Amino acid sequence: MSTEAHARAERPAEAARRLALARLEQVEAQHGVRILYAAEGGSRCWGYAAPDSDYDVRFVYLQAAEWYEAGGQRDVIELPLADGLDISGWELRKALRLTLGGNAALLEWLASPQVYRQHPAACRLLRNLGQEHFAGDAAYWHYLSAARKNYRGRKREQQLRLKKYLYVLRPLLAAQWLLRRRSMPPLLLGELADQTLDDIRLRDELAGLLALKSAGGAPEYGPATPGLHDYIEREMRAYEAAARPNRHSDWALADAVLEQVRLACGA
Repeated sequence: MSTEAHARAERPAEAARRLALARLEQVEAQHGVRILYAAEGGSRCWGYAAPDSDYDVRFVYLQAAEWYEAGGQRDVIELPLADGLDISGWELRKALRLTLGGNAALLEWLASPQVYRQHPAACRLLRNLGQEHFAGDAAYWHYLSAARKNYRGRKREQQLRLKKYLYVLRPLLAAQWLLRRRSMPPLLLGELADQTLDDIRLRDELAGLLALKSAGGAPEYGPATPGLHDYIEREMRAYEAAARPNRHSDWALADAVLEQVRLACGA
């Protein structure tokens, strides 16, 4: 029996893991890269996955030396959605530059409770970078920008797509966390809400949404919750009125860490 056929006969989570590992090996073979870290991202890490949610497998990879010398080449790998697996990855230099510029995606991946693969020495260097050079102000704007992208100027509606609602709320609350604590926000949306939503009515509304989404079989659309909807509208207006500071990634530091990782991996 092939790896994929055997995986489909197992329980869903175990099957997904086996399939993910097999696909990651295929990525390395087909693209000639070395995967340094791969973990679950998205709703299964954020605490609002439905039983039938896709598995969002995210990874960081190292290219061969010749690739870095050539320059100007594609620095992401994306696989077509198949078998409930959404798999994509960033080349390491891209990941480092984005992280130093305030994009918190890599740091979230590194905090994932579901790790598929990791190179211990490389991951230590990446986590050290996140701890020593965490750009809190830039990460704040990263999360607000993500919320705005997911919101897309939505006007007040009677029916809202529940999934999209949560994808707006989580980055908004992550931004609020950064205003208060200046550290990486927790992954779980419920934990973020407990620490950032002072109004218990808003927390109760969100808890209801989370329960509905996580139970499975929930409708794609549902009625707008007045409190949370007003909260989103208010935060979006404040975001639009604010002046975003200019920030540039420290590319020299990114390149230095890249070389450290290459040495640690014997590349």
